[in-house]
Amino acid sequence: VAELCVCDLLVAQCDVNCCCDPDCSAADFSLFTTCSVPVVTGDSRLCSQKAAIYSLDVEANPPERIFKVIEQVNPSVFCIYATNYKQALSFGSPEMPTSENFDQLLKQFGSATFSAGPDSWSMDTDAQNPSDANETHRYEYGAPIQTVDAFLRLPSPVVSSWCSDANPAGFLINQATKCTRSVSVEKCSNIQAVSMLFYINSSILAVPKSSQMVNITVQSVVAQSLNGMRTLLNGSDVLRLPMILDELCINIVLGVSYHITYTESGEIIEAAAAFVLGAINKEALSIQQSFEISFTQVNTQPVPLSGNPGYVVGLPVRAGFRTHGYPFLAESFCVALILSTNKYSQLTILQSTSNQDCLAAQGARTPILFGYNMISGCKLRITAAMKCQPLTQTLLDLLKGQSFPEYVASFGNSQAQNVLDWVPITHLHISEQSDNDRIYNAFQSSCQIPVSLEIEVKWTKYGSLVNPQARIVNVTATITTTTLKQLPSGRERTIPVTSSVVFTDISSPAEPGYKAWPTINAKLPFDFFFPFV
Repeated sequence: VAELCVCDLLVAQCDVNCCCDPDCSAADFSLFTTCSVPVVTGDSRLCSQKAAIYSLDVEANPPERIFKVIEQVNPSVFCIYATNYKQALSFGSPEMPTSENFDQLLKQFGSATFSAGPDSWSMDTDAQNPSDANETHRYEYGAPIQTVDAFLRLPSPVVSSWCSDANPAGFLINQATKCTRSVSVEKCSNIQAVSMLFYINSSILAVPKSSQMVNITVQSVVAQSLNGMRTLLNGSDVLRLPMILDELCINIVLGVSYHITYTESGEIIEAAAAFVLGAINKEALSIQQSFEISFTQVNTQPVPLSGNPGYVVGLPVRAGFRTHGYPFLAESFCVALILSTNKYSQLTILQSTSNQDCLAAQGARTPILFGYNMISGCKLRITAAMKCQPLTQTLLDLLKGQSFPEYVASFGNSQAQNVLDWVPITHLHISEQSDNDRIYNAFQSSCQIPVSLEIEVKWTKYGSLVNPQARIVNVTATITTTTLKQLPSGRERTIPVTSSVVFTDISSPAEPGYKAWPTINAKLPFDFFFPFV
C-alpha cells in the first residue's frame, strides 16, 4: 500500500495536495494545505491488511509530511483470510483494436456501460443481484442518474466530435459537453435528439430502483435566430416541437441545461431543464449542440467558484467570515456569494457614481476581480454642523461596506471546511498629519476621519511550472485618516474619498529546468556567526 497512490495523475510531476505522490519533494510537501487522500488501503474484505496513513505537520517550520504504515484488522466475521486465486489478482490483456475488429469493439465498449453480456443494463427491479442486499437506497457521488427507462442522457462526443446519446449524467458531477449532430430540413421532425421531448419525456427516479419519480420541468426557453441573436420566449410550459416553416426547420434543440436539486440524504427532489432552440436552412448538414448539468442541495445557496484550483483573472475574489466555535466544521466559514451588492459580504470596494456624491454612492459596491487593479472614489461635502463620531462611522461604512470580510480564499475553489486554505485580512491604519496639525490638535478641537482604503492582494504562482495556479498568500487593508479642523459656522468643505485595489505578484522566478523553491521568512539567532561578525 505504500506504493499505491490514486491521486498521482501527472506524469513525472508533483500533484497538488497528493501526499503519496513519489514525484513530490519535501519542499513541495511544505506548500501543501491538506492531504487529498489521507488513507490508502488494499482490499477491505481481507481479515488483515496494511494501511498507509498520510498527514501534514502544520506546526513544523516548514510544514512536513507524516507517513506511516499500520496494520488494520477487519472486525467482520466474514472476511478473506488469504487471496490464493491467482487469476483474480490481474486483468487479462485487452484486445488491441485493428481495422478489422474496430467496429465490433466500438459497438461493445463505446457505450456508457458495458460487460460480458450486451444486455447487462436492466431496470428490472424484481430480479435483484445478491450484491443488492446491502445497497443503500440513495444516490452516491458519480452514480448514473436513473430514469424510468434507463438513465438521464447527457450527449457527448465519444470517438469523434459526433454526439453519442449513451453518456449518463453522474450524480453531483457538474458537466458541460459539446458535440456535433447530423441534421437535415427534410427529416428534422423525425430526429428525436433535436426535439425538446427527447430530453424531458422520461421521469427521474428520486432514488435508485424506486417507484418514486420526479418529472423534469421546463425552466426557460430561449430562441436563437440564424444570425445568433437570442430572445427569451414567454410560456416555458409550452412544448415546442421541430417543424418546417418557409424552407426552415425551427425549434431545433441547440442546447440543454439541467439543474438538479437534491437532499442531504442523496435523494433527488427537483429537476429542471433550460433549452436553447434554433433554426436551420437547407444548406445546413449538421449542428453543434451543448449540454450542461449542475446540482444544488436543497435549502442552500450555490457558491460560484473563481477557479479550479487557482484563481482565474477577471473572476471575483472569494471572501468570508469565521464563525465562533471549535472544531472547524463545514460551516466554519460563511463563504461569500459573488453578487453585485454587499448583501453576502464579499470582498468589494466603493463603486463610483456619475455625480461623485459620496452620500448618493453609499451602499453601491462592486466586487474585486482577481488580477484587476482598480480605483474608485467620490467627494463628500462637510458642513460645520456635522459631528465627528457619526461622520467617521459614515465614512468607514462607505469605504469598507456594511460588513467587511475577515478572510479571503487562497484558491478559487477553496472549501469552507479547509481552514488552512483561507487567508486572514491584515488591517493597518495610517494618519496623514503634518507637524502643524499635531500642534493644532494639541490645543484645538479636531477630528480624525478616514479618507481612503487601499487593499493590496499579494499572490504567487503555485504548483507545476507547466500549469501554475494563482494563489493568494496575503491581503492587507490600509485605512488612511486625515485631520478635519473645526469649521466656522456657515462654512463648508469638500474632501475626496478614494478606494483602490492592487494585485502584486510575489512569485520567485524559476530557472529553466528547475523547480521554484519556497521562500522561508526566518530570523537567525543573534549569535549564529559568533565569534565572526
